[in-house]
This record gives sequence, structure tokens and C-alpha cells, in this order.
Amino acid sequence: PATEFRDVSRGKPLPHSLPEEKLREVGLTRETWKLEVLSDAEHPARLGKPLTKAEGTALDFAGLMKLAETHAVRFPKVMTCLNIGCPLGMGLWEGVPLREVVWLTQPRENLRRVFYYGYHNDDPAQMFRSSLPIGRVLEDLYDLPPVILCYKLNGQWLDPERGGPVRIVVPEAYGFKSIKWLSHVVLTNLAHANDTYADGNNDLDSPLKTFAATLAIPKGIRAGATIPVSGYAQVGVSGLAKVQVSIEPAATERQGDPYFTSAPWIDADLLSPPLQWGDLEAGRMPDNTIGFDSDGKPRTWPMRLTNAHWAAVLPGLPAGEYTLRCRTIDANGHAQPLPRPFRKSGHAAMESIDVRISE
Repeated sequence: PATEFRDVSRGKPLPHSLPEEKLREVGLTRETWKLEVLSDAEHPARLGKPLTKAEGTALDFAGLMKLAETHAVRFPKVMTCLNIGCPLGMGLWEGVPLREVVWLTQPRENLRRVFYYGYHNDDPAQMFRSSLPIGRVLEDLYDLPPVILCYKLNGQWLDPERGGPVRIVVPEAYGFKSIKWLSHVVLTNLAHANDTYADGNNDLDSPLKTFAATLAIPKGIRAGATIPVSGYAQVGVSGLAKVQVSIEPAATERQGDPYFTSAPWIDADLLSPPLQWGDLEAGRMPDNTIGFDSDGKPRTWPMRLTNAHWAAVLPGLPAGEYTLRCRTIDANGHAQPLPRPFRKSGHAAMESIDVRISE
């Protein structure tokens, strides 16, 4: 549910905390929202018809809904911060592909990238900007859903805390690419990314990674008793083949094996997709959801860019101190944290949990 998402919004004050009158004044309601789509003044793209407030051509919410009549798409996606070790939440995002609005500007040439930003309290120091190659906007590569101007989450209008009335959602990306409170899209001939997140030593081009984490492990484990454990896996762009779990004495040394490839791994069970999809109407995925069939069931599972759950029962062990670990094996056969182990490209570190087994 949208109400259970973790919030990592920026701004002083946080834009979604503004009183209703101020939200209306700054264009953060559906009735007052307008989007400008412009050429970059410093690296201009050649456009036939920029969408501007000055000329009365900026896109309003009614215009976006008109586009939605023929172009709306929806898809499930887990939203994860690049620098946080667990997802913020997963939901069904609905919107209009950004390319449909780009084409309204009649671009002609000198267009290599698009950057975009949202309301930032009219303070340039608070601006949070992200960017994409124009090719990613115009074409959906590798069977990915499109980049969208999102206006609904789980079938409900996007509220201010989740970035409403309209935000960008980039399906395969970490959260910093999915800018909230969208107000400006800039078409540019700039040859490189100019994201705000570049200033924090972040990898701007890293898509979602696959990794596993635990959710439940029993307390007060007795010697010889089986050990049920369960958790979730974020399914990144490389997919998910399996989740594995290991438990071994805490004193075990694995010199020259930083990723514990020789640990006693056993395969966990990947659970089936949910029968009830959260707070969606009737708990069912709507018709024409990307990745789902006419019965509202996933065409493949686990599904990329979502979460899946797993469970395992480990054999009983003698009393002592142990370390429990879990990892994913992606669809290409890479064991977590590979193939992209570096922290500033997104969390992939293998989880380790201390376990005490008593007599």
C-alpha cells in the first residue's frame, strides 16, 4: 500500500508538507499543475513547439489525461533508494510515456539527452535534477516498460507524499531517477549526465540490482531443532534464478573467498506470486498491466523490477554460535553480490546474521 512506503523526500520544507493553499499556488494539485518542456538554453535542442507557460502551451493535467486516453500504461515496480539497503515500497505505477510529451514539442535535431526536475521551494540550491539519454525515453530497450509521467499509484491518484500530482517513474532505475513533483523537462544536446546525485559520488547509470534479505528467523533456537527462515529478494534487471541460504559456525574462516562462494549453500523455495495484490481493487491486477495476462497473473515469476519472497527450513545443529547468510543467483548465473558489488551503484552486500543455538 502507498501508505506503507518509506519516505526519503528532500526539501525544506518538504513539498508534500505544504498547506493545501500553498500546494495550489505552486502547482502541486491536479487543478493547478503545469509542465514546461523546453530546450536547454546552454546546449539547445532544436524544437518546433516548446511547451511553455509564457506562451500558454505548457501541459496541464487535463492535457495529460487526454493523452492517457490512448497512451496510458501501468506496471509494477519496486522503488529503492541507491544508498539504502532495503526497498522503500512496491506498487503499481500508471502514467503516460514521457516520449508522447516529448513528441509534442516537435523535436528536429541536436537532441541527445533529457533532464528534468520538480518543485523545490523556488530555491535553486534545493533543486534535485536527474537525466536520461533520449534513446531510453523514445525506445523501450530490453523489454523494459516505458519511462512515464506517473499520476496514479495502486489505482489511486498520486498524492503529494508520493510525488503527486505527477512524477517521473523510470522502471529499471533507482529512486533518484524518478523525480517527484515534476515541473520541468528540458531537452538538451548535452553529451553527458548532469544529475544532482553525481555530486555524491553515486553511479548514475546503475540499474536495479538483484539481492536477498531475511525477514524472519526464530528466536531461542534449540540444538537439533530445524530452523525455518524466510525473506524477500529484490529482482533487478538481471532477473532471479534462485535464493540460497547458508549457516555455519561463526568462527569459520574463508580466506581468499570474500563472497563466501564455498559456504554450505542450500536452495530456498521461491514462493508463488501473491493471490491478492495489496490494496488494488478486488486484490487483482487491472487488465492491460505490463507483464500480466488477461487473468491478472504474471506472465513470468519472479518478475524483474519487483520483489519476490522465499522460505527455507535449515537442518538442526549443535549448540553454538553461527552465522546465517542469504544470497541470490541471478538469471545469468551470477551469485550476489556480483556482478556489480560496489556500494555506490546500489546495495548488493550479502546479509550476515548472528545466530545462537542453545542446548
